[in-house]
Amino acid sequence: MRRRSLVASGATALLGSALGRPRLAAAQGAPGRRILRFVPQADLALLDPIHSVAFVSRNHALMVYDTLYGWDSNLRAQPQMVEGHRVEQDGKLWLLRLREGLRFHDGEPVRAQDCVASIKRWGQRDGFGQALMAATDEVDAADDRTIRFRLKKPFPLLPDALAKVGTHVAVMMPERHASLPSSQPVPEMIGSGPFRYVAEERLAGARNVYAKNEAYVPRSEPASYLSGGKVVHFDRVEWLTLPDAATASAALQRGEVDWWELPAVDVVPQLRRARGLKVEALDPQGAVGFFRPNSLHPPFDNPAIRRVIMRSVNQRDFMIAAAGEDQRNWHVPYGFFLPGSAMASEEGFDILRNPLDAAAARRELETAGYKGEKVTFLAATDFPVINAMSEVAGDLMRRIGINLDYVAADWGSVVRRILNQDPPDRGGWNATVSWTAGSAQANPAGNLLIRGHGRNAIFGWPTSPDLEAQRNAWFDAPDDATRAALGRQMQRQAFQDVPYVPLGQFFQPTAYRADLDGMLKGIALFYGIRRV
Repeated sequence: MRRRSLVASGATALLGSALGRPRLAAAQGAPGRRILRFVPQADLALLDPIHSVAFVSRNHALMVYDTLYGWDSNLRAQPQMVEGHRVEQDGKLWLLRLREGLRFHDGEPVRAQDCVASIKRWGQRDGFGQALMAATDEVDAADDRTIRFRLKKPFPLLPDALAKVGTHVAVMMPERHASLPSSQPVPEMIGSGPFRYVAEERLAGARNVYAKNEAYVPRSEPASYLSGGKVVHFDRVEWLTLPDAATASAALQRGEVDWWELPAVDVVPQLRRARGLKVEALDPQGAVGFFRPNSLHPPFDNPAIRRVIMRSVNQRDFMIAAAGEDQRNWHVPYGFFLPGSAMASEEGFDILRNPLDAAAARRELETAGYKGEKVTFLAATDFPVINAMSEVAGDLMRRIGINLDYVAADWGSVVRRILNQDPPDRGGWNATVSWTAGSAQANPAGNLLIRGHGRNAIFGWPTSPDLEAQRNAWFDAPDDATRAALGRQMQRQAFQDVPYVPLGQFFQPTAYRADLDGMLKGIALFYGIRRV
């Protein structure tokens, strides 16, 4: 991943750089206590970031946990929990040295053994982690502060993998938690990051609370993106789930909350006019909508049927639903890699520029072998962007003759159900719509949706030996020209195998109190937001 990521969260406002403290001297609450009240993009249904693919779970994780490396403002991996590393034996031996004084929230020291277990657990789930572990003969603890990688072959992207900011981020947790299977959520949130999770104040579906970790010792370097000194400016952070757009909008305008991460499109004009608020898109790479078929079960186990769905999609319809009529807020046509990245091309774009009409799609579905099987489609009604794109997808499938079972549910229920690999009649599903960070699609290491390794992939579980072979070749490519050529090959293959259907790139604004603006300009933007 070599692009900035839209991973907005209230924690962006929490970590200040050496440039100075925010002007918000004392937010709501008792005198002398600085409290930030934040409305996240969706309910925090799953807490374990290795167990969950939801961005809201990842955002939560980056408040509680820390990472071995962090990306700087040039998107280069810099030491974070480690003080540095040595590379020996022609790139086949890496020795990572933890910095002194690291402690978990329960007071126990962070040991190399904890980190080894955390790396192994993360490496079972994350695509970049799986590539690293495939190149690894052994990862162990040489001593309490030294993590040792013995590699089968050189893997120069090792720090980049451990610094990634997408879902399944490589957070370090105690060995007793990290030793649990990646399919089993950890029983409590114990990290070594700048905030402690206050579990006793959690109200499922309504509130999550974080308190400043008084024992956290930030790095001495100036903060830069996710690297450097993470200086905490708030004593307490409250995540308040407000799924109703009108309620969240009113709360922000009345000053009852400070920040609304992803306001609904239809209330953005009103928020722009409101006194004391700022509304702006913060990330030049935006977000990417996608339709994800479940490739394990009929009818979408048939790639010919998946191709008909792709050829029927009008990306403009989805982007208008996600980001409004203003074309400055979205970009189409959009393929399988981030525009402007080394992997991006317009290979195969004729499919996107000339979508099938409903009658033609019906005929092609029949030719492809669709026999009227019921399609269980999961739609998150309390996540405005996803809900809007889901309604467009549902309408499209009905018009082209899909026997649709439109399951409208809250986001937490959708997140839990999409992990189920069983057939729909046993609690599984056939398709869903969601979004990911644009920067996550800058290359094959970050683009987990394009993976083709079956049941080991993220939800949807497509199988494509060709995509996997091309991805593996990308890791071994000697130069950018070779990687760009592989990007074109992968895009051609993806249009054939259809692991997912890209719906377009959009730039959704966030809304916050204007007196937070000075802080936004001066902080280490914790989740990758960059002012533009």
